[in-house]
Amino acid sequence: MPFTVFADVDDHLVSATAETAKEAFAKAVEWQVVRKLADVTISDGIKRYSIDEFSSIIANDSDGL
Repeated sequence: MPFTVFADVDDHLVSATAETAKEAFAKAVEWQVVRKLADVTISDGIKRYSIDEFSSIIANDSDGL
């Protein structure tokens, strides 16, 4: 299942696609921590999650998202 990572850059929404939950999480953390982007979220195609919410879901998900 593909995931999409979103962030706000100078009032513009940017996005990147990741094939796995692990890749999406890594990209989101990179964008927020290293690149200092604002409002980073991860979408599973149905709902958008903050990095904190997404980390809790993947930690508790026995199916590996």
